[in-house]
Amino acid sequence: MAESTEQNEAKHDNSSSPGATDQEKEMAASAYEAFSTGKHDESLKQLDALQDLNKEDYKIAMNKAVVEFYKSSQTTTGTLKDGANQRAEFTAMIEAAKSKMHQYKVRAYIQMKSSKACKREIKSVMNTAGNSAPSLFLKSNFEYLRGNYRKAVKLLNSSNIAEHPGPIKTGECVRCMFWNNLGCIHFAMGKHNLGIFYFKKALQENDHTCAQLGDGSSGQSKKFTGIPMCALLANKRYELLYNCGIQLLHIGRPLAAFECLMEAVQVYHSNPRLWLRLAECCISANKGGSEQESKGLPCKKGIVQSIVGQGYHRKIVLASQSTQNTIYSEGQSAAIPVASMEFAAICLRNALLLLPEHQQPDPKTENGSKSSSQSGSTESGSENSDLCSGKGQEADKFLSAAPSSPLRKQEVDNLRCSILACSAYVALALGDNLMALNHAEKLLHQTKVSGSLKFLGHLYASEALISLDRISDAIAHLNPENVSDVSMGVLPSEQDQGSEKGDESVESSGKQTPLCYPSSVTSARAMMLFNLGSAYCLRSEYEKARKCLQQAASMVNTKEIPPEAILLGVYLELQNGNTQLALQIIKRNQLLPTAVQRVSPESRKKPVQPFQSVQPTQLPSPFTQVQRK
Repeated sequence: MAESTEQNEAKHDNSSSPGATDQEKEMAASAYEAFSTGKHDESLKQLDALQDLNKEDYKIAMNKAVVEFYKSSQTTTGTLKDGANQRAEFTAMIEAAKSKMHQYKVRAYIQMKSSKACKREIKSVMNTAGNSAPSLFLKSNFEYLRGNYRKAVKLLNSSNIAEHPGPIKTGECVRCMFWNNLGCIHFAMGKHNLGIFYFKKALQENDHTCAQLGDGSSGQSKKFTGIPMCALLANKRYELLYNCGIQLLHIGRPLAAFECLMEAVQVYHSNPRLWLRLAECCISANKGGSEQESKGLPCKKGIVQSIVGQGYHRKIVLASQSTQNTIYSEGQSAAIPVASMEFAAICLRNALLLLPEHQQPDPKTENGSKSSSQSGSTESGSENSDLCSGKGQEADKFLSAAPSSPLRKQEVDNLRCSILACSAYVALALGDNLMALNHAEKLLHQTKVSGSLKFLGHLYASEALISLDRISDAIAHLNPENVSDVSMGVLPSEQDQGSEKGDESVESSGKQTPLCYPSSVTSARAMMLFNLGSAYCLRSEYEKARKCLQQAASMVNTKEIPPEAILLGVYLELQNGNTQLALQIIKRNQLLPTAVQRVSPESRKKPVQPFQSVQPTQLPSPFTQVQRK
């Protein structure tokens, strides 16, 4: 039996080793021939020379043990046992490698958001690696993608990170990953202050790890002397800065978020979504509102700018509009990274250029595409999913967005709509009405656009048209019937999903609608009517404007009436000669019931009954609408 083992091993060395050179094959054949003829010393000599050329091959050590066993008349059982143990240490190295391959496959499926295939691979990981820190981290990540946040936190806390080897051996700082994952989970839960706390902890652990790796064996920190190659990738600073920037943006600290994202964009400059986030930082920093408003919360905002004089000469100065405190970079290039609207325009231009070219569907081939998509939809629910097959045009459905997961086709379309909405807003703020109109019309012509962004597209297009003195075209955009939906996202079709139908709801979990955004179609249509009334006033059609104001005020709660609508009511009363009623609207800072009805000359002389003062909320802004991800 031992001889047959030796023959099999020698034959394998002689002919089956794919990486063996001709010299090694010749030496292996000579060793086998010498062993077969009983020349054990010659066989050992050939095996020693062969081992010098290939020290990592366990089969050579096993063959040497067999030869020495026969040379000693089969008495050196200890040497033979050692050789067998070396081989056992190696079907073990193979098993560890298989476990690693399962972990890498799970990571790939998580990146592609293929949850069904990921679930199957996680079972293999748990069977091979057990409850180790890497396997529990992967399972926690899987539960995070499914929206099971409490379970994800429980799995992270159950992982024993103290027993995991350090970053010098594995190239991964488990403590840094632990705090970062906790930050991501709390971000998805809407607990942003806790999220930024955990991200800062992750940054501290990352700096500590980098300090350890920078010491080296010779004390030369910049040369990384004596550090394995895998440990050179242990620095996750820029990924963590990216996460911190997004988190700071959500808690209303745009300037701090801008600083973090500006560092991250130096590495991930090909990520279009990162450029959009930088533009959102600039927009939020230039809104000019209070701290409460910058956090996306409803704020009280009056219509009186100041009061001058006293007694009979007392005058009330009204705010002309809800202006923005835009910071213009005078005397310097707009390309300088400053949180200004000019730099926001550059960021948005970069984001659009990084997106793939948008191709409109061809009506001639629409029927053919439907039939092919129907045949492919059955495969999309299979275990492997076509995401990793590489067949057809599946590879074109993903856009790299490091350090985030690759973007699917539907996510790219949603991102394009968000960028166009922000671009229209920034162009209006910079006074470039033609460019704003161009971006708004492109947004409205997208095949798949969410109801919220479509609503903004009509508002921005109408504002640009009014500034261009094209009021009739603006009135067409302000038709309340244009608003039929105010949802924040577009659900992808089965063909666009590529895996399970539940993936889209998983991706959108944890996102909250901003409080200052219209909460329903009714309130959105009311805002369209308020703006439509302003457009009619520009054409001196005061009766139509009054009807729009009356209809809009009856559709929403008093608290939802914006200050611009109150100013419109004051203007209409002044045009109608109702000076006292206009003053009452200003003092109460709200639309009075008589302000939206015709008032006879006799009733103008009667005193107006006081009403309880209620402060209005703000109009929507693009930053609060374009939130993700």
